[in-house]
Amino acid sequence: MAEVRIAAELRTEFGKGAARKIRRGDKVPAVLYGHGTEPRHLTLPGHELLLALRQANVLIHVEGDGVDEIALPKGVQRDPIKGFVEHVDLLLVKRGEKVTVDIPVTVSGDVIGGGILDQQLIALSVEAEATHIPSGVEVDVDGKDVGFAVHAGEIALPNGVTLVGDPEALVLHVIAAPTAELPEAGEVAEEAAEEGEAAPAEAAE
Repeated sequence: MAEVRIAAELRTEFGKGAARKIRRGDKVPAVLYGHGTEPRHLTLPGHELLLALRQANVLIHVEGDGVDEIALPKGVQRDPIKGFVEHVDLLLVKRGEKVTVDIPVTVSGDVIGGGILDQQLIALSVEAEATHIPSGVEVDVDGKDVGFAVHAGEIALPNGVTLVGDPEALVLHVIAAPTAELPEAGEVAEEAAEEGEAAPAEAAE
């Protein structure tokens, strides 16, 4: 589980104008909340935060201005065109406590027999210790044929991590590749007869 340290500054100015000013300085407004504490409004360095958020379920250690906490990003707002982070909500967590998060499901290997891999779920909801969240799970489909399927409860999870949700949920399966429907022999003969009848009529004209 990745843990990234980011310098934080307490934020005292609010509103859209203040937020735009913060972003012009390549920084991001943030809110740290949780455990019944009063929300703390912070300013975080934009580049460092952007790099941290590229990691799934990254644990952010914010420190500075009297703040020294670890948190999980729970709400990230991005510019719809340029993609930079506009605002982030940080959920305060404590070492040893359990949290519920979504972890990515990746697939390795190649299926055989002309089958097609159909992945229904790209993430699993799990409960894990806040500082030991797995980066994801991998399903090996190498050499699997049509009919192979994996359900959520069949995926091996690291020690201390438990599945949240339906264990019967279909994660992926291998299905038969679609084939072009060939016309039946009777249909071919009928079409040929129709073409033969049309030819003399055209010649007579």
